[in-house]
Amino acid sequence: MSKVSVRVQAEDFDLGAELAALRAGRTDIGALVSFTGLVRDVTAGAGAISALELEHYPAMTLRALGAIEAEAAARWPLRASLIIHRHGLLHPGDQIMMVATASESRAAAFAAAEFLMDYLKSRAPFWKKETRPDGAHWVAARDEDEAALAAWDR
Repeated sequence: MSKVSVRVQAEDFDLGAELAALRAGRTDIGALVSFTGLVRDVTAGAGAISALELEHYPAMTLRALGAIEAEAAARWPLRASLIIHRHGLLHPGDQIMMVATASESRAAAFAAAEFLMDYLKSRAPFWKKETRPDGAHWVAARDEDEAALAAWDR
């Protein structure tokens, strides 16, 4: 039976506690893959970042993240998965998101985690504003993020 969790929250999360909860009581999992995204203090070509603010519409965001998790579960034999994405004002070094996937095999767990990360980077309905020395700027989609997502359609 697959255990699925999608959360959007302002609060930070404890990576170790989240992974322990995901696998608690499970003996059918052979691989657990996790990725944690952090706020960087520099954006390539744009300079230093002192803050990152994420805005979203809660119902729309949860629906979109749930749909992409369902797509991952349809593509790979996942036993469990977790998506946590933060919103609000964050600073360099803060955790911004986490993806964890569990499966019988490492190949499925790695592929599903990478798929979810690519989706979150380019399609999750969050609006990001970086604060840099020259002021605040909305973050535009990047070509390399779009290319990574498009690779999954091949």
